[in-house]
Amino acid sequence: MTLRISLRNDEPLIVNGAVLRAVGRTDLVLENDATILRGRDVMKPQDATTPARHLYFTCMMAYIDPANLEQHQAALLEKLEALLSALRSPEAKAVCVTFAEKVAVGDFYHALTECRWLIDYETEALARLA
Repeated sequence: MTLRISLRNDEPLIVNGAVLRAVGRTDLVLENDATILRGRDVMKPQDATTPARHLYFTCMMAYIDPANLEQHQAALLEKLEALLSALRSPEAKAVCVTFAEKVAVGDFYHALTECRWLIDYETEALARLA
């Protein structure tokens, strides 16, 4: 599978646990399977401030830190259960199920996409409460 990645100047990129940084605008072509995450998709621990963000951060760690996968998977299950119990929307619950299916087969990269949807949903729901 070939993947083309465009990075902005100074944008970080994680490849198989190594942090790289673009010097100038950079285009990369990934020709084989690797664990890769662009800087804009990386969440810092201090930004995991809501249940959906906690889930995203934990999933991201499972993806980029396979050495501690069992620990991350246990935390993922805990975070997912907490989020599911707080959700009322059938659509949001369905996204959680899709997320869980992707995590179950080790597809953490695509599970992060589902998590971004949950973060957007959560942000909108919290804004309605304010």
